[in-house]
Amino acid sequence: MEKFVVTGGKPLFGEVNISGAKNAAVAIIPAVILCDEPCQIENIPNISDVSLISKILQQMGAKVRRINKSSLYIDPTSLHTCSAVTDLVRGMRASYYLLGALLGKYGQAKVALPGGCNFGVRPIDQHLKGFEALGADTKLVDGAIIEAECEQLEGNHVYLDVVSVGATMNIMLAACRAKGQTVIENAAREPHIVDLANFLNSMGADIRGAGTDVIKIRGVSYMHGITYSIIPDQIEAGTYMCAAAATRGCITITNITPKHLESITAKFREMGVKITEYDEALTIDATQKPLKRCNIKTMPHPGFPTDCQPQFTALLMSIPGTSIVNENVWDNRYQYISELIRMGAHISVEGRLAIIEGGTPLTAAPVKATDLRAGAAMIIAALQINGVTEISSIQYIERGYEDVVEKFRSLGADIKKVYYTGDNEEELGA
Repeated sequence: MEKFVVTGGKPLFGEVNISGAKNAAVAIIPAVILCDEPCQIENIPNISDVSLISKILQQMGAKVRRINKSSLYIDPTSLHTCSAVTDLVRGMRASYYLLGALLGKYGQAKVALPGGCNFGVRPIDQHLKGFEALGADTKLVDGAIIEAECEQLEGNHVYLDVVSVGATMNIMLAACRAKGQTVIENAAREPHIVDLANFLNSMGADIRGAGTDVIKIRGVSYMHGITYSIIPDQIEAGTYMCAAAATRGCITITNITPKHLESITAKFREMGVKITEYDEALTIDATQKPLKRCNIKTMPHPGFPTDCQPQFTALLMSIPGTSIVNENVWDNRYQYISELIRMGAHISVEGRLAIIEGGTPLTAAPVKATDLRAGAAMIIAALQINGVTEISSIQYIERGYEDVVEKFRSLGADIKKVYYTGDNEEELGA
């Protein structure tokens, strides 16, 4: 069993470089299927989700080659199937982007229902509604596989009943090569949606309005190969910012887009943390004065991101007073709270609200990552504790954080990855 072992109690100092955005990469990589030539994708995060989607494309016949740690060469022209139903597909949530890409390019797709982090029901009904509006027939086979097909997709108006990042991006993919114009209303506006649109437009697609709640896509017949660099990961940046503030440290974060972090940095400033922004970097300084409690309400972009909610909860545990977190995006995202309570946190959950009585002493305890961002919260909590914390189920963390041990170590954290076999322990990557 692999675990992270964290010895906390020290503030973080130094500089950390942010990797490419996970949520952009896992959509842009399958989007290459739409292209009629090879592509090179740069600033790719070296994480397990990227490895999974790359292997899935290889199983389908595409040529995928890692040029270096952060660059992929993908040639989709040798793809020989529109079917992706292996266990690899079931192992990641974002595999559903294969549906939109395959349907858009070939008019057919057969994809296993996706897996990934488990924190509540995340249906893909809005995705299928969009495909059907474009003329596709969809069906669920054996309760585990989605099949979609259409002789010719045709543009149409699609109104999303709920703001859905995944549905917005998937419908964009399918509509890129449909006949005529597609209009997505009540579209999500996250930075990675804009990044996907920029990538597709660079290949010859005609997409306008990405970043607003109305996106217009006019279908094209040919898309050419390009070299494209993915945006930095705003959630990874927010995670290291939370860790710095929780340990009352001071760090500089590089390779970021400060505008993407506005809802996050606003909360830090409200707490009394000093934020200094540069063109592609920022410094977060929590050494100056005591931090103030605050309340968080997650919302679709440009509101506070749900993917930073667990990390902020771990930070708020360190601040005296009562803070309230309102999770307004996903049901059942508070599964990780019981793990924090094992460490001595005083948190109660009432429906969508988590009420945090901060400033109480924490103690080391064995905990687990219940999902990707919850795992990051466990690390942030462990860094606050004068003691040794073991974190298990770290495969969730490695889904979305590149070189997480090395990056925290570069900031002065005492963290290591170990492999346990019975009574023996072996440090990995030492």
